Amino acid sequence: MTQCYQKVLTPNDTGETGGHQAGIAVPKQDLELIAFFPKLATKTFNPDIWITCIDPDEQIWEMRFVFYNGKTFHPRKSTRNEYRITHMTKFFAKWNARSGDSVIFTSTKQEGNYRISIKKTPSEDSNTKKTVVLSGWKAVY
Repeated sequence: MTQCYQKVLTPNDTGETGGHQAGIAVPKQDLELIAFFPKLATKTFNPDIWITCIDPDEQIWEMRFVFYNGKTFHPRKSTRNEYRITHMTKFFAKWNARSGDSVIFTSTKQEGNYRISIKKTPSEDSNTKKTVVLSGWKAVY
């Protein structure tokens, strides 16, 4: 069964703030969303796996799904306790992703492979209202 998740991008996600952020956050409280991505061995330090994402042009992007868990292993040195998907900067640049747009991940039949695309925000002249999305992720059916 194909599953699909969409995340509304923030200015930090797309680099519009000028700051450096290590990828987009994947909320660990959303167990269904975490299960959508490959399982990580959370009892090791910063476990990760490379996922293969294929865009609408059939270009392949290798992205890193990682659980930064330094708070568990080095509480005096780290406060990190979060899942992220990194190595997305060039993909966002190719598709001119901006805050308010969404990145969409769709499962494939092969574990660790996903279709990936950008859904652009409707233009201002379409009379759409802007909304604030806190977690940014939602299942798409």
